[in-house]
Amino acid sequence: MKPQMILVAGPYRSGTNDDPVLIAKNVEAMTEASLRLFRAGHLPVLGEWYALPLIEHAGSTGVGDSVFNEIFHPVSRRLVAKCDGCLRIGGPSAGADEMVDLARQNSKAVYYSLEEIPNADP
Repeated sequence: MKPQMILVAGPYRSGTNDDPVLIAKNVEAMTEASLRLFRAGHLPVLGEWYALPLIEHAGSTGVGDSVFNEIFHPVSRRLVAKCDGCLRIGGPSAGADEMVDLARQNSKAVYYSLEEIPNADP
């Protein structure tokens, strides 16, 4: 298999009541999956890696404010269209489910576990 750019989609705010500690745990889970994808020869991406610095720079005062909402999901929507596939991890998340739907609409591969993704050829 050729190396793929794979969007890791999982819960960010879902189930956290916007608690920063729980949000950080969600990001940690996506980052761990990303590290495993990287070690398997792929290029993992998270929408959060792109969106969060932009959100901060644009002057957001908190999760869910108008600046956050302007940038957070739109970044991932644009990113999934550029990826070869989408890995859906974690529990319930409308945003992550939307990324899966968009991946399918764009004829991208959709995975539900790391074990489904073959290592990339060296």
